[in-house]
Amino acid sequence: MQKLIVMVIGLLAWTLTSAQTANTEKGKITGKLVSTDGKAISFATVSLQKAKDSSLVKAVVSDKEGLYELENIAYGKYLVEVSSVGYEKTTTKVSLESKLSTLNLSLVTGSKTLTDVVVKTKKPLIEVKADKTVFNVEASITAQGSNALELLSKSPGVLVDNNENISVKGKTGTKIYVDGKMMQLDNKDLAAYLKSINSNDIEAIEMITNPSAKYDASGNAGIINIRLKKNKKYGTNGSVNLGYVQGITPKANGSLNLNYRDKKINLFSNVGGNLGNYSERLDLYRIQNDSLFDQKSRSIYKDKSVNAKVGADLFLDNKNTIGVMATANFNDNTWGGNSNTNIYYKPTGEYVKKLTAYNTIPGSRTNSNINLNYRYADTSGKTINVDADYGLFRGRGRSFQPNNYYSPTGNLLYQLVYRNYTPTDIDIYTIKGDAEINKWKGKLGYGAKAAYVRTKNTFDFYNVVNGTDVKQLGKSNSFDYKENVNAAYVNYNRQLNAKWGLQLGVRAEQTNSEGVLTRADGQRQTDDKVKRSYLDIFPSGALTWTVNKKNTLNLTYSRRIDRPTYQDLNPFENKLDELTYQKGNAFLKPQYTDNVELTHTFMGFINTTLSYSHVKDYSTMITDTANKNATFIQQRNLASQQIYGLNIGAPLPIAKWWNGYVNVWGNKQQFKGEFNGSKLSRSYTLYGLYMQNTFTLWQKKGFNAEISGWYNGKSVWGGTWVVKPIGGFDVGLQKAVLKGKGSVKASVTDVLFTQYWTATNDFGGVYLKGTGKNESRTFRLNFNYRFGNNNVKAARDRKTGLESESRRIKS
Repeated sequence: MQKLIVMVIGLLAWTLTSAQTANTEKGKITGKLVSTDGKAISFATVSLQKAKDSSLVKAVVSDKEGLYELENIAYGKYLVEVSSVGYEKTTTKVSLESKLSTLNLSLVTGSKTLTDVVVKTKKPLIEVKADKTVFNVEASITAQGSNALELLSKSPGVLVDNNENISVKGKTGTKIYVDGKMMQLDNKDLAAYLKSINSNDIEAIEMITNPSAKYDASGNAGIINIRLKKNKKYGTNGSVNLGYVQGITPKANGSLNLNYRDKKINLFSNVGGNLGNYSERLDLYRIQNDSLFDQKSRSIYKDKSVNAKVGADLFLDNKNTIGVMATANFNDNTWGGNSNTNIYYKPTGEYVKKLTAYNTIPGSRTNSNINLNYRYADTSGKTINVDADYGLFRGRGRSFQPNNYYSPTGNLLYQLVYRNYTPTDIDIYTIKGDAEINKWKGKLGYGAKAAYVRTKNTFDFYNVVNGTDVKQLGKSNSFDYKENVNAAYVNYNRQLNAKWGLQLGVRAEQTNSEGVLTRADGQRQTDDKVKRSYLDIFPSGALTWTVNKKNTLNLTYSRRIDRPTYQDLNPFENKLDELTYQKGNAFLKPQYTDNVELTHTFMGFINTTLSYSHVKDYSTMITDTANKNATFIQQRNLASQQIYGLNIGAPLPIAKWWNGYVNVWGNKQQFKGEFNGSKLSRSYTLYGLYMQNTFTLWQKKGFNAEISGWYNGKSVWGGTWVVKPIGGFDVGLQKAVLKGKGSVKASVTDVLFTQYWTATNDFGGVYLKGTGKNESRTFRLNFNYRFGNNNVKAARDRKTGLESESRRIKS
């Protein structure tokens, strides 16, 4: 880990130092940017580079009138490079020999072609915008051959821990969207789904920390939206992607995209798949009462998954569009593990016995959705969107678990063998409407949504006696849960004047829910039926102040909610092994978060954010003790939480052939509450770093390279688990082939093999220390080939209605 820290800090210092200039400041260059038809081009990037080596001197953004100004420039020879979305990039030589030099430029639209030449624009890997940070996966070399979960761990400020929980800048409660649809899956099922999505099918990952009232109120750490590729071209086109991954064992992935578009219809489809085995090591050291447990376990996850999407948009006229889209994910997997646990009497250190356990869990998951959409848009700025959705999740799991106890001399003392069957059926129905109009010199948006969810969970538990399954009625149950959420919102956005902008919104969500537990033995318990009804108001707002041409301040506020996952409300027990089980909590309450952020933007691309969050009824997974030997985990409303944060992110165009991005964050988290009659008061300081560099090595031959890395300092999970620092870095090389229609990408992930975790928990009468590692260091080879028409046209941006229902499914 020390080698990694030194390398990361050294590369960061090199990147920052290389971006500085040391010229004497003497004059300035001004000008106006217009299109070929004389219209002003606003928000274009104007960069000044040294003529001799193309190193960056200064960069600015043109204003609403297309004017730009490069101040305090030393006399000399330079290159002025101008780029703007929809226009061809232009580079002009200029010599500054006086206090003022004027350079007016006319840009050609990028959609035009000359003979057989097609103008193409290259997206930066990281884009920092006022309301979100965008990771353009298509522009990354080291991202190729990865799945969506691995890509999240490479995204700025995002951490995926050993249990595959996702946090942003140290904050848990992030909601994952795919094409604007929130995934209502628990951590286990969400991770399995994300692993089945190939990077070849992903266009970009958007990180939104303070969503407006238009979005569902779920998610205290904001939203991560995974945007899949869509058809943007007239005619017939498509692409083929093939990938190979070599870790401990070989793995493969691939995808096929086929699309057709003309002025009346847009047809799009893709299918992708993954195949491979994934190994993991987990060691757990536990002290409980007078016993010490030293567990070593190894597991293999065998993955076979297929993703498919098909859809159509029908353009009725220039105002009305109707569409239909269906998506499906099929995941057939088997998890197998074995563990050896040495058990000691702690006061004397006497070796008492050993537990050898095996667990085989074959399972399947089907996650699908069908969406019907209507959109109206006219030239006055009025837009109307209506979405109707039906989604389903079907999970089937089985477990076979022999537990053998041996004496210190190796003699079998006794054997306990268990088996279970755990089917889960979830159906989700939603309908929503959104409208936006120009009103009161601004933009007024409003909408409503209704959602109904029903989940059926069954847990059948068996003792295996002499090879025969004997159902344990007292440990078997079924749990039915129904939930209806009705929501409405209004949002207003207005640019008050040249310096001030305002956005205000409020969202109301009314929730009705009922959970019923039915035990197989017919017995009743206190939490076998829980019914709730509550109304919540979620205000949000933003105030933007353009101080001057170089500095902008943006103040935002939002209130958020995190409802319990469906399975966390199931109050029965699920035995994980002989000494550990999981228990639901029917009385689990939602947690509420108030977020405030102040962001300073310098020169249009360096963002510095100060933030504060307060969480009421903070919910987390707690480790508790049931008897002398057993330990169980349960989701509980543990405490209140306060988070003070700082985040700095900036792209660094260092030279014409070298671009970089750096993101540094830190926060202080405080927890206060009560657990089993004892007061809880803890405080942690967390920090992290992400950086990325891309290099154009040999442009004529199509060679590019990339180095990216991340480092997270000591972190906290669940308020009680303290995780030691962890980090890693990846390298990659890309070569364009087949006349630019294809590419070959090779990369190595976790080069120094440092992505292993260590965590400790000393709380609730039990001490735990865990360490683990998976196949983080891999070699990846990817081939991509594009065919068909390359004339780019604008795609229709669609979001479905399942925006807060697909994340809360628990297996």
